[in-house]
Amino acid sequence: MAGHDIVVVGASAGGVEALTSLVSDLPPNLPAALFVVLHISPEGPSRLPEILSRSGVLPAVHPEDGEHIEHGKIYIAPPDYHLLLEQGCIKVIRGPKENRHRAAIDPLFRSAAHAYRGRVAGVILTGGLDDGTSGLFTIKQKGGIAIVQDPQEALYPSMPRSALAHVEIDYTLPLKKIAPLLVHTAFAHISEGDLQASQEVLRECDEDKVTAMEENDLQQEELKGYPSVFSCPECGGVLWEMQSGTVQRFRCRVGHAFSTESMLIEQSEELDKTLWMALKTLEEKVELLQRLIDNANQHGRTWLAQSFEARLKEAQRHAQILRQLLVEGGLKLSDPRLAKESQVPPLVE
Repeated sequence: MAGHDIVVVGASAGGVEALTSLVSDLPPNLPAALFVVLHISPEGPSRLPEILSRSGVLPAVHPEDGEHIEHGKIYIAPPDYHLLLEQGCIKVIRGPKENRHRAAIDPLFRSAAHAYRGRVAGVILTGGLDDGTSGLFTIKQKGGIAIVQDPQEALYPSMPRSALAHVEIDYTLPLKKIAPLLVHTAFAHISEGDLQASQEVLRECDEDKVTAMEENDLQQEELKGYPSVFSCPECGGVLWEMQSGTVQRFRCRVGHAFSTESMLIEQSEELDKTLWMALKTLEEKVELLQRLIDNANQHGRTWLAQSFEARLKEAQRHAQILRQLLVEGGLKLSDPRLAKESQVPPLVE
């Protein structure tokens, strides 16, 4: 009878050091397979399989799509691909980003929970923001166990803290105690009822279909959730608001998904981009107005130049305020310059 032989691990910032420490303490006869998502750049190859293979006795690989699962191996999500689990095999899919990442932790955790239920052990290590929290909630919901690195020792504690805040965690441990626990739970037998992945459970995997780019129920508006007032930062589509316990999430029609933290980050970046574009437009306006003034003066049309000068001063003032807001970050909403009314005369011939 199997134990917790499907171990899914998520890490982000500081994750390479944490993962090398974790795998160094795993034995060669481990009756379990490990599946790892580490947030890395989608550009270029990843050396993580080589690093983890050198750090311990278990071989680490980037799996092929459809590869069969073997105990005693570490499967690592390739750059720019999601890692999903089905009964007996691995799916490597370049689906829509989740929480601003591909690979993302939540899809791996969620698919493992749906396919293997009580056989799953989910592990959240060091990292920023909250990727993995929703997936860990699903693991617990399906009978698996939830393990979190102690945030006090994590190099970046945000991911562990988010999981602790929203999920009923079974074990919160220092990194060096996680590997011995995984060995113990892999060898420990669990009840037959937790090993069954029923057809009812398989029908719950609508979000996995979205990630895998299959024809999905989201297009028929059948996922649990409702349309929100927010638009997708990736594609501009309507975001559906969904709930996993206390975890609030958003997903658009084509599958981009966001936690609340990743949504806030995307909105902040979009705002930053918009403000820089506004500054560029204002400075181009200043340049254009200056050329119009020079041209008017050259042709003796002083009255027209004066009209342009008023507009020039206004544009220069706005550009100065916006540049200070962007570069210095010291501008307050109470700044009286923001309340100054424009006194721009109409442009007439």
